[in-house]
Amino acid sequence: MYHIVIPARYSSTRLPAKALAEINGKPMVYWVWRQALQSSAVSVTVATDDERIRSALSVHGAEVVMTDPAHPSGTDRLAEVGRLKGWDDGSVVVNLQGDEPLMPVANLEQVAELLLTHPEASISTLSEPISSYSAFTDPAVVKVVSDRVGRAQYFSRAPIPQLRGDTNNIVPTEARRHIGLYAYRVSFLREFSSRSVAPYEQLESLEQLRALHYGHEIRIADACETVPAGVDTLADLEAVRAIMADR
Repeated sequence: MYHIVIPARYSSTRLPAKALAEINGKPMVYWVWRQALQSSAVSVTVATDDERIRSALSVHGAEVVMTDPAHPSGTDRLAEVGRLKGWDDGSVVVNLQGDEPLMPVANLEQVAELLLTHPEASISTLSEPISSYSAFTDPAVVKVVSDRVGRAQYFSRAPIPQLRGDTNNIVPTEARRHIGLYAYRVSFLREFSSRSVAPYEQLESLEQLRALHYGHEIRIADACETVPAGVDTLADLEAVRAIMADR
């Protein structure tokens, strides 16, 4: 049993107002919400700080929670939703980004089940193999390494694990891209929002490094279905529009 929360901000540096970007006549975040409803989650909530997003979704019957606009991250927004909803510490919450209208439902179920079956972990998340050298060296593609049982050891924008010596543009078979789909325990969300930024988190601009810094276990597995790209740029938006126009 788990909940899904979709954090959706109006502001976006690379694509302003992208949560409301039109796809097939409806805002993008509507399609994310619709996708989440296909899962077995006991509740689906959109968390926003903008009345325009609330209005756009409420007409479709979505449950929308208004959250503090000062939150520095989507994780902090989830923590507030957990407090407002009164969810107990053991509840599992899946964080589905508001710019992922093509996220497979099977992956939502997978990331929730991964946390539910590992009670010692605070977070679960997904990854996928990297085959392209350009992706391996791209700072926008977050890489992750894990141990033999699937506990994340480090996340980085740098190419890890790095082959020693002359690589000849070879991508290690162990290279994995981190997919930004998470499941959290509510107890972790409450603690996370009260913790100060960790040194490596600040260097890499990756908030999951705060969890590792404070000793939390993150379980990770390769996604059971391929994850199409989310929407960060206008080009991404046009690509998603083209895919969804055929559906």
